[in-house]
Amino acid sequence: MWAFFRLIRASWTFGIIMFSYLWQLLLQKLFGEKRLAKRWERIHERNAKRLYKGCVKLRGVYIKMGQVLSIMGTFLPAPFMRELEKLQDQVPPQPYKTVQRAVREALGDTPEALYKTFDQSPVAAASLGQVHSATTHEGEHVAVKVLYPNVKTIIRVDLRVIGWCMAVYKRFMPVGQLDRFLEQLRDMLERETDLAHEARCIERMTANFEDDPDVLFPAVHADLSSATVLTMTFMDGVKISDKGALERLELKPEEVADKLIKVFYKQVFYDRYFHADPHPGNFFVQRGDEGQVRLVVLDLGSACPVRDNLVQGMLSVLSGFLTKNDDQVLVGIETMGFVGEGGDRKLLEETVKRYFQKLLDLDLTDLSKINTQTAAEFINPELKTREIRKVMKAVQYPMGWFYVERAALIMFGLSAQLAPTMNTIEVGFPYIMKFLAENPMPVAKPASAPAAAGAA
Repeated sequence: MWAFFRLIRASWTFGIIMFSYLWQLLLQKLFGEKRLAKRWERIHERNAKRLYKGCVKLRGVYIKMGQVLSIMGTFLPAPFMRELEKLQDQVPPQPYKTVQRAVREALGDTPEALYKTFDQSPVAAASLGQVHSATTHEGEHVAVKVLYPNVKTIIRVDLRVIGWCMAVYKRFMPVGQLDRFLEQLRDMLERETDLAHEARCIERMTANFEDDPDVLFPAVHADLSSATVLTMTFMDGVKISDKGALERLELKPEEVADKLIKVFYKQVFYDRYFHADPHPGNFFVQRGDEGQVRLVVLDLGSACPVRDNLVQGMLSVLSGFLTKNDDQVLVGIETMGFVGEGGDRKLLEETVKRYFQKLLDLDLTDLSKINTQTAAEFINPELKTREIRKVMKAVQYPMGWFYVERAALIMFGLSAQLAPTMNTIEVGFPYIMKFLAENPMPVAKPASAPAAAGAA
């Protein structure tokens, strides 16, 4: 019954948002596009607030969805981006009895019997589960991650509503294969609600960094773990975004950012297996014996491989940027799979070149000097509404890009907080050069050539 009421509540929230857009389109047909152009911004702002409030009330998948949408500026109006940025994946914890029941159902006994000690108050709570501090009978300090009961059912109901909303949204902003976003959101949630999968991810990532003693991962206790409970080594450290704590450890934020970016580049371009949810809460920092930065990496349930065409395309875009070749930038976009079939490719090329020129005009040596007005000018490609719709029809959402875009935006945003003047391309250059030495770069094609990489 609760699932039915949740479905109704979510449908009502999204229904109001959709109805307001339908009403705007009707008014636009009656009074003309020019007279109602300014009204669009007010509608976007009003509906962005409605969506934010709905996500907060519904929690669970909706908070996760809002976080994802807030960092993916591919197909949402700016007011939505600003409003959804307020969402934090921190919610009031579930009662201890709920956690106790979940552990008993997963491992066959109560936390009090399975562990020497088990703190009833969690050290962290999120939308899908929470983490408790405990001690094994052998005396080891461990962290116990427990998924909330019925989380699979909640996800199934919520994704049904989100799918309905996506189907309606495509009528307003016809991005090619937008349903891939929903597919990859569903895939991400399936990963994050299978703790046995997370245990395997931890083991694989640990192996990838076995030669680097300054990148640490928790060790999994298989005998105290299942698909819904994960027991692992309790990892100490200070939060990576806490500059005061870093200063007390006598570590420079620039050194921490340098280590963070090198780890990310290695994952993407060398290992081809990366942390797809690198938000600040998933990184701790320790000071090594010789004063070096030690990075503790947590919450690896969303870790996944990188598709080859995405890596090739990203390097092609990067090569075009470094050599000031906008044709190379476009072929990189094609290689990644952004160019849809049957769209206005010429208009897409013109738009890419406008963005490219704006990017060249920016001073990227110090991100802290990029003010709001400059950023807004970069985001706005000076296209009319009809042209934007044409461009969106020429664009599709590549398979696998959901994870890469999300991780890159979070990662580089975090590094910019720590070290605004850091040149992230220069830091990752060794990994880029190693890849270029082993793999041929896609060649820029003439502007009249067909988009051969339309499908990722």
